[in-house]
Amino acid sequence: MPLDRFIRALIHWQAVDPQAQARTLTVDQVRRRFAEGAALTRRDTARERVGAVTDQRIAGLDGDFRVRTYLPPADRNRLVTYLHGGGWTVGDVDTHDTVCRRITAALGAVVVSVDYRRAPEHPYPGPLQDGIAAAEWAAGAFPGRAHVIAGDSAGAALALGISLHERDHGNVAFSAQLLVYPPADPEMRSESLRTYGSGYLTDADDLRWYYEQYVQDPRRSTDPALDLLRADLRALPPTVLGTAEYDPLHDEGVELAGRLAAAGVPVEHVEGAGLVHGYLLLADVVPAAAEVTATVLEALEKTLTTAEESAYGPAGRTPSGDPAPAGGAVPPGPSGAPPAAAPLPSSPDGRPHPDS
Repeated sequence: MPLDRFIRALIHWQAVDPQAQARTLTVDQVRRRFAEGAALTRRDTARERVGAVTDQRIAGLDGDFRVRTYLPPADRNRLVTYLHGGGWTVGDVDTHDTVCRRITAALGAVVVSVDYRRAPEHPYPGPLQDGIAAAEWAAGAFPGRAHVIAGDSAGAALALGISLHERDHGNVAFSAQLLVYPPADPEMRSESLRTYGSGYLTDADDLRWYYEQYVQDPRRSTDPALDLLRADLRALPPTVLGTAEYDPLHDEGVELAGRLAAAGVPVEHVEGAGLVHGYLLLADVVPAAAEVTATVLEALEKTLTTAEESAYGPAGRTPSGDPAPAGGAVPPGPSGAPPAAAPLPSSPDGRPHPDS
């Protein structure tokens, strides 16, 4: 499909004032540039209304970090732990606020957005460890919900790394995973990197620089949580995987979808025709990005519904014959009553957002 006309206009606009490569700037400059770009895409757009939004800090392996919790306007007993993109180095819960609001409203899910500590100050496996801690905290804070592990770009790689960890250690059972344009090959060998690695809003050398910040010990680059194309992908949750046609990471995502399917994982691959890397952040200014984002969330809705029917049956009833909770994927206890959705956990430093 031809490049979307709005995307083409953005590329032409950027070509008038080309961005410096990340490696020629300080980390703080790259972070500021990313945050300013994300803010531009939502500058004149009304934010999706949700039930409530609260920030708080939770404990990680070797320090604490922030999570932002979104409560849905109509609760369907679902939970999403979300890892933002940004090359493990830039981005935060603010840059991805609109993404998480969309997910909360579309799925009727509590969304826990993870402000994991970033490279280079916290290189691999630091962000992954924070993601694991956040997913486990979310499962404990909101028990009895169909739990999705999700992320975009570097956050998608973290999400899959968390799935691998939880599969092997058995602390959290995910109902599904959402991976949107994930980086899956630290060696960066794909044809799409060569074809779309310059002139399509995401520069291949910047992607390489992000890996350099994150994986500071090259010997770790073959770890399964990094080299996802060579990881053992068996027994992972049903997956929705989104790619973008003009993304340097396109081919890695396509190959990862194929490898997941070959490992016996149910996969729904959503191709973002005519789009570029980062389209979730462009949904407010590029109509085609909004359409594909909606398609991705519809695919996740379908995946969750299938998981719920597997748990409760197509009639939507518990083994005792009572109606199953909307969106519930965790079987009820011996009494036949579904577990209650947990309220937003209190915290002495929890900060509500009045404009939720």
